[in-house]
Amino acid sequence: MEELIAFIAKSLVEKPESVTVSSEEKEDGSTLIKLSVDPGDMGRIIGKEGRTAKAMRTLLNAKATREGRRSSLQILE
Repeated sequence: MEELIAFIAKSLVEKPESVTVSSEEKEDGSTLIKLSVDPGDMGRIIGKEGRTAKAMRTLLNAKATREGRRSSLQILE
């Protein structure tokens, strides 16, 4: 799931080398994916009215559901 988010993020930003993705398992068994990008690219990741971020979360949830898991995306500043 990290690879999916990294691919999407690197495709959107101007500085793909600054994209970092990490994951951590939560107590309830779900996975938290953390995305960090260059501050100048934050607007590209979030999108107008958060549409891009929402679309990334939708894709992540679809992939996780296919694998029988739960996941969430956190965009770090």
